[in-house]
Amino acid sequence: MSALFSPISLRDLNLKNRIVISPMCQYSAEDGKATDWHMLHLGHLALSGAGLLCMEATAVEADGRITPADLGLWNDETEAALARVMGAIRRYSHIPVAVQLAHAGRKASTRVPWDGGRQIAPGAPGGGWRTHAPSAIPFHDGDAAPVALDEQGLTRIRDAFVAAAKRADRLGIDAIEVHVAHGYLLHEFLSPLSNHRTDAYGGSLENRMRFPLEVFDAVRAAFPAHKPVGVRVSATDWVEGGWDIEQTVAFAEVLKARGVDWIDVSSGGLSAHQKIPVGRGYQVPFAERIKATGVTTFAVGLITDAHQAEAIVAQGKADCVALARGMLYDPRWPWHAAAELGAQVEAPPQYWRSQPHGLKHLFGEHAVG
Repeated sequence: MSALFSPISLRDLNLKNRIVISPMCQYSAEDGKATDWHMLHLGHLALSGAGLLCMEATAVEADGRITPADLGLWNDETEAALARVMGAIRRYSHIPVAVQLAHAGRKASTRVPWDGGRQIAPGAPGGGWRTHAPSAIPFHDGDAAPVALDEQGLTRIRDAFVAAAKRADRLGIDAIEVHVAHGYLLHEFLSPLSNHRTDAYGGSLENRMRFPLEVFDAVRAAFPAHKPVGVRVSATDWVEGGWDIEQTVAFAEVLKARGVDWIDVSSGGLSAHQKIPVGRGYQVPFAERIKATGVTTFAVGLITDAHQAEAIVAQGKADCVALARGMLYDPRWPWHAAAELGAQVEAPPQYWRSQPHGLKHLFGEHAVG
């Protein structure tokens, strides 16, 4: 039996296999509202046969968007737009859906990647705004410095995560992933490179973890107890003196004690000076370290073929594998992986006729004919 296609439960949420579609920013929203692009993009990924579909980083307030074109969930209009997309997914697919709630911090107010990705200065044409961060340290030299968050600002953002979590529940979303990675706001609190605070939120590891943990606790309390809440982390900044795997393990242990349902293990994004040794499955060893704490763990990063993914799960390096670019390139990746591994995968009846003759049980016995 394939380990990759074995079921797993996250609280009351049952996944049919261990393949997770990673959140992938589309930079295609209008004032935070999902558009027809999201209907197309998420619609076809919902038919992929994966165990879980996690929607892209979704800003909890307008100033928390990476770009002016980011998806959001901070008011009735953004909620209504996403409700339309969720309605289509629920009508035609059984895939569980998660949303990644996020705040971009000092990496907000930038151009979309295909337009250079650099900061849009506050008040500049194109919709720039003043960013917020733990400390007034810009991401790039020459960028406008962010505003160091005061107590009122911390409360505002924590409350925004709570409000978004409640909206997610109203939308029928099954799970939440809190974004504490890739150099965005909550990761900025963790890393000593971006957090130079001298109050209770800076300095020691315990203090630097404080605000991300407060946000996690608030989201966990606001979301129904039977629904899972996970966290995405960057296991290392890839910069000397920054956040590293040992601190990530300590963070994971604290999250475990607070009831985290999974940790999705990525890396980098905090510093423009990072040096990442990119290669096949290069982040999997970090996931393996986190899994050793006893937390359910997702591995992500250049996991490209079925046998590689199968080995990661079968060898106990992670509980699930998360795919991003590979899924964009091949939205039926789980189908093809199931065919290679002799497993079954869910497919809509409209597509059953595509089942190859030599794989007559790929979609289950009900699809034979």
